[in-house]
Amino acid sequence: MRSIVKLSLVLAISFVLSSQAVASGSNFNTSGERFVSGIANVTTGWVELPKNIVLTGQKDGPIYGVTVGLAMGLMHTVGRTLVGALDVATFWMPLKPSVNPPYIWEDFSRETSY
Repeated sequence: MRSIVKLSLVLAISFVLSSQAVASGSNFNTSGERFVSGIANVTTGWVELPKNIVLTGQKDGPIYGVTVGLAMGLMHTVGRTLVGALDVATFWMPLKPSVNPPYIWEDFSRETSY
């Protein structure tokens, strides 16, 4: 019984906070945009691997591109995929974008940040 009351309280607070953010006209993502970007990031997260190999290779040379770029690409692949899944799971919450750029194809020459 207590767990139901706690869950109800948490849900009520989250709905109040989300309605206040929408009513205040803030620059938060809409839930639809957050859901779509989350789905896109889960499905295209693997593109971070070649992207980071190319970017690191252009910046520091081909040896670094193959070694450091590969490691960075693996890290960003996992990061973008997990953040995308988190965005899909919490799309109804009024949060700022989790990944910058929100879609991998928006600015392919810029390194991803979270």
